[in-house]
Amino acid sequence: MPRAILSVFDKTGLEDFARGLSDLGWDLVASGGTARALEMAGIKITPVERVTQAPEMLAGRVKTLHPAIHAAILARDTDEDMDSLRRYGYAPIDMVVCNLYPFQETIAQPDISLDEAVEQIDIGGVTLLRGASKNFTRVTVLCDPADYPLVLDTLRAGEQVSTDIRRRLAVKVFRMTRDYDTAIHAYLLRELDPAVSEAEPLPQELSLGLKRQRVLRYGENAHQQAALYVTHTSEKPLGGEVLGGKELSYNNLLDLDSAWRAVGLYETSAVVIVKHLTPCGIATAQTAVEAFPLALASDPVSAFGGVIAVNRTVDDAFVEALGALFVEAIAAPDFTEAAQMHLNEKRKNCRLLRIPLRDLKPGLEIRSITHGYLVQQPDLGDPEGAAWQVVTERRPTSVELQAMRFAWKAVQSVKSNAIVIATANATIGIGGGLSSRVDAAALAVSKAGERARGAVLASDAFFPFPDAIEVAAQAGIACVVQPGGSVRDQEIIAAANQAGISMVFTGVRHFRH
Repeated sequence: MPRAILSVFDKTGLEDFARGLSDLGWDLVASGGTARALEMAGIKITPVERVTQAPEMLAGRVKTLHPAIHAAILARDTDEDMDSLRRYGYAPIDMVVCNLYPFQETIAQPDISLDEAVEQIDIGGVTLLRGASKNFTRVTVLCDPADYPLVLDTLRAGEQVSTDIRRRLAVKVFRMTRDYDTAIHAYLLRELDPAVSEAEPLPQELSLGLKRQRVLRYGENAHQQAALYVTHTSEKPLGGEVLGGKELSYNNLLDLDSAWRAVGLYETSAVVIVKHLTPCGIATAQTAVEAFPLALASDPVSAFGGVIAVNRTVDDAFVEALGALFVEAIAAPDFTEAAQMHLNEKRKNCRLLRIPLRDLKPGLEIRSITHGYLVQQPDLGDPEGAAWQVVTERRPTSVELQAMRFAWKAVQSVKSNAIVIATANATIGIGGGLSSRVDAAALAVSKAGERARGAVLASDAFFPFPDAIEVAAQAGIACVVQPGGSVRDQEIIAAANQAGISMVFTGVRHFRH
């Protein structure tokens, strides 16, 4: 009589599968909650303690960790191994059906304590799965209820589960246990004393354990395949909930991520409009409704077909302020019922993404290159202790200094080379993603037009030559904020002094490639 051991937390499909095996003459060994569930369903089982001749211990922590179980799983299909089992009175186990305590789901909940998280670290289940997977040439292992029908249909047809299927099932197990251990490692590392984590901010080894959450229509272009991968399949796009509109595309997700990161830098009501991964308008105000037209005015042409991120609830007034602007997607912490209904009815193709407001987490940024990956800590603004220094004869006024701080924060979200021209609470000209800094300055000036007079200019990196300062001076820029550090800093300062421009060095660069 073939024997299977069943020990599952997720009991989806368990009853039908176990009943099918029982009807085919399988002996079903089960423990704990699995045994109780099958007995209540009227399915005959062999309690695991009858096989091990040992009781469950430590409130169920130890049930299957016994040679009667693991020798029966690991025994190969050889005379020597089978003789060893008979010598100790053990019968071989031909199938293992097991899934694990929900560690990832547990730590995803708010306010979970370390003790609660540790209780969800599965030991016996992982051991069962790994043992069966190692011995896949003889043992069938199932960790996913979605695979029950395939195996049961095969057995009902009077066939053996093929080695190829057993191997594929084992591969799925090792992928699952890899992701499980990765999640535990990441969680416990995060729970360590911060001083320990800061000693090695970038790990020696990095295991991502990603799962495909959804296949996207295509990638950046129609001929490219693409998908969204997350650390857990229950994770939603950007941690948010899609409330309406067309399916999110690859480009939508990139733009929304860029916009959401940018708007998250502001504590006051803020609106960020992004097109092709770089902001074309950023503004703050007392309300989001007041901030939107300021952000739009920065570059209304580029805003067409862009995405919008708002750090306040989108209401009817905000929807009305959109006017006739074509918007691909809107991300906000919430939408009023009326605003959501209006957008879904009048802008059926506009994607709506509700993302809870959270503090920016210092996770890792990962990018693929040929034969490798680049990993870095994210740029969350000037590091602690960074100090601004006025380096010109003219000092900025308090109003100009406020505008410089706004522009300096805004430029950090723009692709390098990045130049931002701004007032105290809104961008009025952005030049980004260019290989020449003077070209970026010229583009920002052209976008700002006459509004540049008396405005401030921020540069994400130092000026290699005075030419960009000369462009700024001709446009009437009053103040410049930049990192400094060029070998020609004195020439840059002299050009600013000659033009009557106030200049501040921050000592910090903010490249964004």
